[in-house]
Amino acid sequence: MRHPHSCARLRAAAAAALLLAPAFASAQDFGRPEFFRVEGLPPGDTLSIREAPDADSPALGQAPPRGRLRGFGCTNDTPSGLTWCRVKLGPIVGWARRRYLTPE
Repeated sequence: MRHPHSCARLRAAAAAALLLAPAFASAQDFGRPEFFRVEGLPPGDTLSIREAPDADSPALGQAPPRGRLRGFGCTNDTPSGLTWCRVKLGPIVGWARRRYLTPE
């Protein structure tokens, strides 16, 4: 017979693993940085660098059109299923949509 709290603990551990999965999935690719240019934005727009790979996540900063970002791996294991890349712009490290990043 299982302990009554073991199922709750198992569910909590599974939920935590799902929340952390995008970070671990992209961390595998962090070995070799690559560089990107910001392209394809609507006129007058900037690219949001976000805290997490999700459009609802807080913005940490903005990259200008043609801005150069250092990339540390991309993942589509995100809440939206869209591809996001871990990037660095000056002192800001966060996530940006792959759609607007062109490899140099």
